[in-house]
Amino acid sequence: MKIKSAELETMAVSPKTYPNDDLPEIALAGRSNVGKSSFINSLVNRRKLAYTSSKPGKTRTVNFYNINNQFRFVDLPGYGYAQVSKSSRRDWADIINKYLETRTNLKEIILLTDIRHEPTKLDCEMYEYILAAGFSGYVIFTKADKISKGKYQRHKNISIKKLGVKNPSLATVYSSENKFNREKVWEDIEKIINEK
Repeated sequence: MKIKSAELETMAVSPKTYPNDDLPEIALAGRSNVGKSSFINSLVNRRKLAYTSSKPGKTRTVNFYNINNQFRFVDLPGYGYAQVSKSSRRDWADIINKYLETRTNLKEIILLTDIRHEPTKLDCEMYEYILAAGFSGYVIFTKADKISKGKYQRHKNISIKKLGVKNPSLATVYSSENKFNREKVWEDIEKIINEK
């Protein structure tokens, strides 16, 4: 996909502040330090479109990124960061759930997990939710540049098994640093947004 425009359209905490149109949306879910912002930036070739925080757990809003006025990436608040209060974690869960349960624009949810580590209990619960809600079960294994290429398949297989991925073609190893598999990810995204 050729990127003609990419902008942060709005940062919302409730449905009343979501964009008011029918543009298709692809939500990105994952732990607070999994690299969702870097993933967006690398796909659209913009260094600072999505803000990357050095301190995990800072994002508390649903961030809507308009791409080519064709679709949106929706960056959901990261989950699972231990050094925040239980009430903050409940607030984040409420923000995420409101979006996922009310947004009719939502076409797909992509789960991002760190390829270096086995998916956590929360990752597995999110993946189960994605499937139970009728979505396809796309997974991006981020931070591939942190391990050697020779280890990709082994780590991918471990994560696929832990999550219970039924269709491995929907699971992709990715690096935001060197853009490994960027074309494959865009192929999947175009397939999602072009589906009726």
